[in-house]
Amino acid sequence: MNIELMCRPASTVARLTLSDRETVTCEVGAMIAMSDGLSVETTSRSRGGSGGFLKGVSRIFSGESYFLNHFHASREGAELIIGPALMGDIVHHTLMGGSLIVQGSSWLASGPGVEIDTTFQGISNALFSGESVFWVRCSGRGDLLLNSFGAIYNIDVDGEYVVDTGHIVAYEDTLSFTMSKASESLLGSLLGGEGLVCRFKGRGRIYCQSHNPPSFGAALGSKLSPR
Repeated sequence: MNIELMCRPASTVARLTLSDRETVTCEVGAMIAMSDGLSVETTSRSRGGSGGFLKGVSRIFSGESYFLNHFHASREGAELIIGPALMGDIVHHTLMGGSLIVQGSSWLASGPGVEIDTTFQGISNALFSGESVFWVRCSGRGDLLLNSFGAIYNIDVDGEYVVDTGHIVAYEDTLSFTMSKASESLLGSLLGGEGLVCRFKGRGRIYCQSHNPPSFGAALGSKLSPR
């Protein structure tokens, strides 16, 4: 599968060119356009995976759809263009046997060798970080496309790294994070506008987004006329 990212970083879409009999799995509603030579199968399980009903329900808790769309190519060079619901960026990550933990709604598409599951991130981290209790776990081998709100960038961590809440897109499972104050004192953190942050430890890659929907909604909401 050849992947071309276009219109970066504000309104990125992905053009996928598939080989004959190749398959790609996408988030429901991600398809923008496609050529002939492609067919779509909608199921609740990953391609070739098991546990369709339970995995479909668990994806709902992580912020994804119950169903998945599998696009099958019946000829060489079949083309599919996909994009996220929110304006932002897309990044291509290649899984080499490990796992990537992805925030809900940031998984966009993946190859047939990637299993899409749900993982529990802990009540305390969810309450204080502004993130979900359940995240998407992508594991296996193959291509993986993630989307963000705003631009997306990666950080390779070896030790410790701090990310403001709401800006995590995904991180490798060799990393873990805990909640802590942005500065030494809680008062200083609150007065500085940073509050609590996610403190990652370990060795691995983090994907971050330049903006986050809750902050954008709070800034925009006060300027909208009530219904």
